[in-house]
Amino acid sequence: MKDTLHISSWSIRGIVAGLFLISAIGKIFPDPSMYGTISTFEVQQLYPMGFSELLAKYFSRTLIGIEFSLGILLLFPFNLKKWVIPSIILMLAVFCVHLSIEIATKGNVGNCGCFGSLLPMTPVQALMKNLLSIGLLGLLLWKHDDVIPKKSNFLAMTNIITVCILAMFMLIPIFKKPTDVVETQSSIMDTTRVQLDPVQTTVPATTVMTNPKDTVKTPEKPLGPKQKKSGFAKYYANIDQGKKILAFFAPSCEHCQATAKELTEMKKANPDFPEIQILFMDEAPEEIPNFFKFAGANYPYKVIEIIEFWNAIGNEKNVPGVCYLWNGNVMKFYEGTEGPNKFSGKDLKLQLQKTKK
Repeated sequence: MKDTLHISSWSIRGIVAGLFLISAIGKIFPDPSMYGTISTFEVQQLYPMGFSELLAKYFSRTLIGIEFSLGILLLFPFNLKKWVIPSIILMLAVFCVHLSIEIATKGNVGNCGCFGSLLPMTPVQALMKNLLSIGLLGLLLWKHDDVIPKKSNFLAMTNIITVCILAMFMLIPIFKKPTDVVETQSSIMDTTRVQLDPVQTTVPATTVMTNPKDTVKTPEKPLGPKQKKSGFAKYYANIDQGKKILAFFAPSCEHCQATAKELTEMKKANPDFPEIQILFMDEAPEEIPNFFKFAGANYPYKVIEIIEFWNAIGNEKNVPGVCYLWNGNVMKFYEGTEGPNKFSGKDLKLQLQKTKK
């Protein structure tokens, strides 16, 4: 019987430790140096909670380090009953409160960020996972108390926690020189990155028409809604003139690639399709040539630093993002991979056919 309890206690410790380790790895997946995943976690999870940009950077790395250390410590015999298991239960309880508030205010939508982009999970799924983990750990303390190692080595425990936290700050340095790069490709093979000012494309105020009498005609009144400023002109100067598509993509995102390919097919089928311009998140920018190769066409694009990217698209939104603008008015903003606002080529086609109300 004691052997059975010992095996069961190890099963519980292994399951919960695995969840914590996967959670930590997911927040830096696929590459800590890419910054994309952890910055997304900071912007979409910590900023709405009131964290400043700098505090979010410190907190995110510390949190991931603690998750790593608790996952590791659960497999060691040090201070399990006195410190490790109670600490894990407390952390999970705090997560449960946060998830409950998020579900109550925003609903069960989007990726909660528990496992980063490695294993997307809705808030309800994450809440159930945390409650199950708390239940297993409670069972471990209650039923299996006699088989829980009771060795006390506070120094070893604190050393493991410290090493894990410092490792996160070493893997993901807080200060990274931002890039603000405009890139325009005329062909897929043109991969040179050049520092340029935002695209300066202007539309003439008048159109000169030449007829046999060399008369000059003024243009008709512009169609569409009243002109306004979208806030995106700092990236593309002509974005508020006429119909435009501004896309928000991550170069390595498969959903973004599929969306770009669908936009290309729509543009080929409709010669009057609006001009497409892209803002890329500065995550794996070396994948941009492959991105355009998959999309089947090249478009004007700009690579912007990750925090600025999320500020531009909106902290509550996700990639792929497709914004349909008409004279600076946001007519439709598609974002994410699920929910009512995810990109739909069929719906965009209907939106483009609409005239001003």
